[in-house]
Order: sequence, then structure tokens, then C-alpha cells
Amino acid sequence: MMNDRFRKPVEQGDEIEVTIESTGAKGDGIAKVNNFVVIVPGVKQGDVVKVKITRVLKKMAFAEVVGEGSGKSEESYSESEEEAESNEESSDEEALEEDEEEQ
Repeated sequence: MMNDRFRKPVEQGDEIEVTIESTGAKGDGIAKVNNFVVIVPGVKQGDVVKVKITRVLKKMAFAEVVGEGSGKSEESYSESEEEAESNEESSDEEALEEDEEEQ
């Protein structure tokens, strides 16, 4: 019955955008989703990141970074992601051209 009163705001596999509010003793980032603690390694206070929930416990969850947060709507994030992919493709093409010139 206790579980019915407190529904966790995240589930394993969820991808959400969070703001890192502080860092823990071991240096991991701490974010909150509806006052539910989410631990994110490899980030610092003030970072806005997109994370994937990897493990959910009674009072906290763990997540890994899957992208930069946009601070904007999901639509804007998708556009930024497409721009980044386009830039990566350009870099790959340049690297191939340089390899061909060397041969």
C-alpha cells in the first residue's frame, strides 16, 4: 500500500532533461525530478543535460548522460541534434578527402 502513495517520477529507460543542482561527495551530479533524486556521473553543478535512467531505487535513481540539454523545447533539441550530426558528417568527409590526397 505504501507504494501506491509514492509513485516514482522516473522509470528505468526514461530519457529526460535535467539540471544538475549540486554535486555529491564523490563528485557525481545531483538532479531532482519532482523532489526525487537522480545521480548523474561526469557532470558539474549548473549543467543542463539529457540523461537516460539506468537504475531506480526506493529513494533515488541513477542515470547516464546521453546528450546536451537544450534548455528549450524537445523540438529545438532535435534541431540542434540534427545540426551536430550534419557537422560530424562534414568532418568525416574532410578526413576522407585528406586521406585520399595523402595516397
